[in-house]
Amino acid sequence: MAYWLFKSEPDAFGIDDLKSRSEQTEPWDGVRNYQARNMMRDQMEVGDLGLFYHSNIKEPGVVGILEIVSDAYPDPTAFDPDSRYFDPKSDPDNPRWCLVDVRYVRHLERTISLSELKMHADQALDGFPLVRKGNRLSIMPVTQSQWEFILSLEQG
Repeated sequence: MAYWLFKSEPDAFGIDDLKSRSEQTEPWDGVRNYQARNMMRDQMEVGDLGLFYHSNIKEPGVVGILEIVSDAYPDPTAFDPDSRYFDPKSDPDNPRWCLVDVRYVRHLERTISLSELKMHADQALDGFPLVRKGNRLSIMPVTQSQWEFILSLEQG
């Protein structure tokens, strides 16, 4: 099993949106970064777990856990001219963009803020992409030890 972090702006799609979906499952669409796409396409597997991270808000942080419930498949928003994620260069016969389906697992008991995570950047979270300056990826890998440490912070 592998672990991941998925960033989303809660006013666009937050953890409550995922929880409210049919079967609490949703395609993680609209990823338009090759590195993030490659992780979904080449590394993610059904059963992997992810941290749900709310970004671009006053107090960004980890708010919950999700599970990968599908293999990667072509992102249909890339082919839809009415979608904000439309990519005219993406070919349905050779798709440029993909997605995975994710399922809600649970909310954390409290938000683990980015500032709190940064306090551990030189110790338990050394090398964690989220706490590195300039990291803008919407999906990133999490090691098992980082995963366990982050969840250990949940109790405060």
